[in-house]
Amino acid sequence: MTDQIQQRAIHILLVDDDEDDRYLTREAFHQHYPASRISFAEDGEDLLDFLNYQGRYSNSGHTLPELILLDLNMPRKDGREALREIKSSEQLRHIPIVVLTTSDAKDDIETSYFNGANSFITKPPTFQRLSEVTKAIGQYWFNVVTVCDNELGE
Repeated sequence: MTDQIQQRAIHILLVDDDEDDRYLTREAFHQHYPASRISFAEDGEDLLDFLNYQGRYSNSGHTLPELILLDLNMPRKDGREALREIKSSEQLRHIPIVVLTTSDAKDDIETSYFNGANSFITKPPTFQRLSEVTKAIGQYWFNVVTVCDNELGE
């Protein structure tokens, strides 16, 4: 039996170029937050298109996410560049961004926080640990803190 925390629908945008990581992270979130909606972007360019309703997202009618989980190492535009662009945007900077990456390099951690990341988490090596991490992320971002209403940034 899963330990479901709450039933409020939460919208998370997971940005990762690795299809297996996207799948496992979605499954881990759905264990604890079955009403959650996970959208995907495959790299920084895809992420910015999603957030700015451009390219293939121009007519999708989606809403902005309540939380972005961002990998750093991706092709085309990496997470570092995308983070800087989002946090410098009047319309987007209110969206919390959790860097979720394989890196544990001190430079990546410091640069991420300097550029506006709200948290930095090194991807755990097992699904069990990933499940624990996603549970904690959800508890904190959707049950503990008060986040900015997306409508304020539009």
